[in-house]
Amino acid sequence: MNGLFDVIKSMGPARLGAMGAVALGLVAFFAFMIMRFNEVQMAPLYSGLSFEDSSAVVKELDSLNIPYELREEGKTILVADADVLKLRMQLAENGLPTGGGVGYEIFDKSDALGTTSFVQNVNHLRALEGELGRTIRALDRVEQARVHLVLPERQLFKKDAEKPTASVVLKTRGQLETAQIRAIQHLVASAVPGLQPSRISIVDETGRLLASGEDGDDQGLFASNLDERTTSYQNRMENKIEEIIASVVGPGRARVKVSAELDFNRVTQTEDHFDPDGQVVRSSQNREENSSTVNPNGEVTVGNQVPNGGNGNDGQSPTDQTSKTEEVVNYEISKTSRTEVVEAGGLKRLSVAVLVDGSYAPDANGNMVYSPRTQEELDRISALVRTAMGYSQDRGDQIEVVNLRFAEGPPSLPVDGIAPGLFDFDKSDIMRLAELGVMGVMTLLVLLFAVRPLVKRILSPERITEHVAITNQSATMVDENGNIVPLVEGQSGELTAIEAQSEVSRIDEAQAQGEAQMVEIKKVGKLVDENPIEASIIIRNWLLEAA
Repeated sequence: MNGLFDVIKSMGPARLGAMGAVALGLVAFFAFMIMRFNEVQMAPLYSGLSFEDSSAVVKELDSLNIPYELREEGKTILVADADVLKLRMQLAENGLPTGGGVGYEIFDKSDALGTTSFVQNVNHLRALEGELGRTIRALDRVEQARVHLVLPERQLFKKDAEKPTASVVLKTRGQLETAQIRAIQHLVASAVPGLQPSRISIVDETGRLLASGEDGDDQGLFASNLDERTTSYQNRMENKIEEIIASVVGPGRARVKVSAELDFNRVTQTEDHFDPDGQVVRSSQNREENSSTVNPNGEVTVGNQVPNGGNGNDGQSPTDQTSKTEEVVNYEISKTSRTEVVEAGGLKRLSVAVLVDGSYAPDANGNMVYSPRTQEELDRISALVRTAMGYSQDRGDQIEVVNLRFAEGPPSLPVDGIAPGLFDFDKSDIMRLAELGVMGVMTLLVLLFAVRPLVKRILSPERITEHVAITNQSATMVDENGNIVPLVEGQSGELTAIEAQSEVSRIDEAQAQGEAQMVEIKKVGKLVDENPIEASIIIRNWLLEAA
């Protein structure tokens, strides 16, 4: 300990202050590095939040004592990466985030007993709009949605009621397709009683009208539906043909385009067929009548029964007897009724174009060489395409198979011996590795250029300004003015062997520097002897400058 104290005393206050400052800097640096290595990785809990949702989520996190960070003016909330899923489930249990709108949870309040019917109707409208907005935001490419409903009240003693209307404002990621716009219209219409899809208008965040909400808009939707059906049929046929060709020529080495002409006319045809040979007796009716006339004398006749009619019949001739037979037969003729309904979407004509790349094979140098396909191969491909498309000559279908070289070459083969996904890193992993690399380099630089010289300086012996000369019998010391002062016994006793050895090495170094200076002086003197005039001019200038 005494030696340590002596070393500290010999350093002096300046050296001690410098060493303390360096030591504090090193402690601060390593403390920063340790804190950086042990820092909790933050991940986004939610992004793109409204101020209402952000306030509600922050309030909930404060109640749970969860550390968080706010970014992008409160729109993004960061929490520990390990707690993201757990916090999302906890917040979802409490109905957060609400998405900037209020749903049916507005009726969860217990003070709804004293509210009026008007307030209840307004809350019901707000809840319905909020729930519809949440459902629309769940769709793909929809970032934010807001719904406005107009539900007219039914007036008493009024025959015709006003129809409800709705408007939807969307903030999308990209452009919505026609089918998605129509799906949103039907979604809102199905949730509101009496609302028709044609009375719903949709606008995006740029103010572009996606659906007008007019009654005549159904025609445009019907036309777009027909186009979608045609495109869907063509895409399905292209995928079907390309799949079977790719199994022969390889994936990505064939291009298929299909042009389909569909019949969207709906036809209803009714036909009645009568067979005259197929007669069947349906009913038969027979009728027979008989009448006779007899001699009225001595017989009871009609004339005898009539008053005063007996005398009139005397002398009359007998009447004739008649007979009548009638037969009616009804026949049923066989009848065949046939009703045929041809739905829209029938195929009129189909045209298929197939572009096939050639084959590639490595040559002696390992380069891929292109070679066109033979006509036999093209004929076989054409036969496969005819079978896949359902070729019909009566319908006027066309097919064309052409072999041309593609602009892009064949795909490169995968490297053997490397497991897929072994060196797959996402963005966070790459940033973390880069950060660790930078901190490692900084630590190495501090150790080499700050810690190492400091430790070496501490462990090295004290530098003495005086030059010590040690002889066999006595020791002398040269002071700062160059005077030789003999050491006393107390001073000589304080010199150690290490200090003496260090001073001897310094003296040798000084002697070497002196010899080098003498060589330079001799060179200068030689130059002065050779050029005395120039030397005198230089010395005179020096004297004038000194004056």
